[in-house]
Amino acid sequence: MRPKWNLFFNCIKFRIKYKHKLVPVFYQSKRNRSDSLDVNFAEIPIERIRNFSIIAHVDHGKSTLADRLLELTGTIKKGQNQILDKLQVERERGITVKAQTASLLYKYNGDNYLLNLIDTPGHVDFSNEVSRSLSACQGVILLVDANDGVQAQTVANFYLAFVNNLVVIPVLNKIDLKNADPARVCNQLQTLFEINPNDVLKISAKLGIGIEDVLESIVTRIPCPSVDQTLPLRALIFDCMYDRYRGALNLIYVQDGSISIKDSITTFHNKKEYEVKTLSVLRPGEVPVDKLVAGQIGLLGCNMRSTKEAHIGDTIHHSNTPIEPLKGFRPSRPMVFAGIYPMDQSQHLHLRSAIDKLTLNDSAVTVDLDTSPALGQGWRLGFLGLLHLEVFTQRLTQEYGAEPIITAPSVTYKIKLKPTKQNVKDGSDIIFVNNPANFPEHVKIEETFEPMIIGTIVTPDRYLGPIMSLCMERRGIQRSANNIDNERVILQYDLPLCEVVLDFHDSLKTISSGYASFDYEDNGYQSSNLVKLAILLNGTLVDELSNIVHITKAKTIGRQMVLKLKDIVPRQMIHIAIQATVNGKIMARENIKAFRKDVTAKLYGGDVTRRMKLLAQQAAGKKKMRMVANISLPRETFIDVLKK
Repeated sequence: MRPKWNLFFNCIKFRIKYKHKLVPVFYQSKRNRSDSLDVNFAEIPIERIRNFSIIAHVDHGKSTLADRLLELTGTIKKGQNQILDKLQVERERGITVKAQTASLLYKYNGDNYLLNLIDTPGHVDFSNEVSRSLSACQGVILLVDANDGVQAQTVANFYLAFVNNLVVIPVLNKIDLKNADPARVCNQLQTLFEINPNDVLKISAKLGIGIEDVLESIVTRIPCPSVDQTLPLRALIFDCMYDRYRGALNLIYVQDGSISIKDSITTFHNKKEYEVKTLSVLRPGEVPVDKLVAGQIGLLGCNMRSTKEAHIGDTIHHSNTPIEPLKGFRPSRPMVFAGIYPMDQSQHLHLRSAIDKLTLNDSAVTVDLDTSPALGQGWRLGFLGLLHLEVFTQRLTQEYGAEPIITAPSVTYKIKLKPTKQNVKDGSDIIFVNNPANFPEHVKIEETFEPMIIGTIVTPDRYLGPIMSLCMERRGIQRSANNIDNERVILQYDLPLCEVVLDFHDSLKTISSGYASFDYEDNGYQSSNLVKLAILLNGTLVDELSNIVHITKAKTIGRQMVLKLKDIVPRQMIHIAIQATVNGKIMARENIKAFRKDVTAKLYGGDVTRRMKLLAQQAAGKKKMRMVANISLPRETFIDVLKK
């Protein structure tokens, strides 16, 4: 017993000696704990609820501002960073790719206000996340860097909020920087959006300057939700996530009525009935509640075991209570398509399960089955952009341990076929193709169309010449060019989508030293001279390596492909001819010479174990091979080529 008593007294001495250090930390931790709050969220009146989002261009400080708001309201401890960037990919890349929600309690004039914050991504590829988040808000914080000023995505996000009739609170961040120029940026906001400079808040999210003014503006400027708690339940599903133990969890905005534990609810889309198992408010961790009322945002668990049961944009209502569904979302149209295949067909089920769970969390991704002679069974996935594709595949690897093979990205083309009795009768003379393998023969095509975009570029005027040259090189046609102020210009171009999705953004950043920003929106289809650039190995077509290109780029791209293949394809015992062809005409060709006979290959003598080891290595190598034409190509060859 004596050692235990000694340990006890030593602990008492330690606490007395360092009392001035331990007590404040303990007090702060207890004060900020979500489960220690004695607040009934359901009893907060509608007049004291505010739902808002933070919208901004990439790297303008959205996540940092969210951290400071959480700190100042006592939701989290001081000193924590990127609290709402929960994904590993977000922390590694330093960008937000998934909208996250947190409910804050803020005391203003002696009353508790419930502030529901939705932190949104800033990159154009995740604009779908922004539009869904704004459906549950009545106002937004438009965050602008006081150093960089208005950027392309700032313009896009402002008009997205403007179309939704949301109150906009303009905020200048990073005023503590050496090169910050708030007056210049305020003039830009006035020129572009007619925002009064006197209404602009000036803060430093990093240092915590002006954060209290932001909270007060949220309470005083943004209106409370326009809802009715006496009507039957109507709740909008605006996001979903997957939990391995609880299944699909729905993030809902309660428009009318209320929802409680053990209620029987039905989804309007699939008409399935569920019992409410869990309800919680995110602070940002889950805080269980018994009830959510109109105007609130919360997380709903109701034993949705299948990922296909949750539909983002669906309306939830009480069973046997007919209602009119809420206005959902316009389905996002994928812009970039790529094939995804398992590294080995034995991993097919695991990869399929991972894709199903991840698409529940990212509803903008479309999935269709696909089969490749060289890579086996897989899927054709549609994404909103190239970064969206990269983040999705990175999440597959990090969160689910999958190892997918990704084919070269492509876009969807529209093709008008020559009229025949059959296609005129059933209306199938217009087809859409996003896979080069499905591109019809040129003799059957009457006209081809490619997707176009309206690209918006904001740049310092000293880079105007190189940027205009880049747009012309990518077959762009200028729409407009306007000065924002004495130093910055906003350009608009009509550009083919296929010229933008791969490396346009990287090229733009390179020639502008990172100062130019880019945003785009869909602009339909335009007639264009498109062809299939086919890759042949010893005269046999390899669809996995083929591509759809504009006729003016066919020779250049074909030359690049055959040179790359010459470096990657391993030499064989036979001669290999690599050809790039268009409509049977050879655009480029390279040859890989055959191995000469190795006279030292035969082994005389030696122990048996060495021979067995060589045979085992040879068998393992053959297992990884796939036969293309009369050539044995390892799967790694396809991976290396398709990465480009």
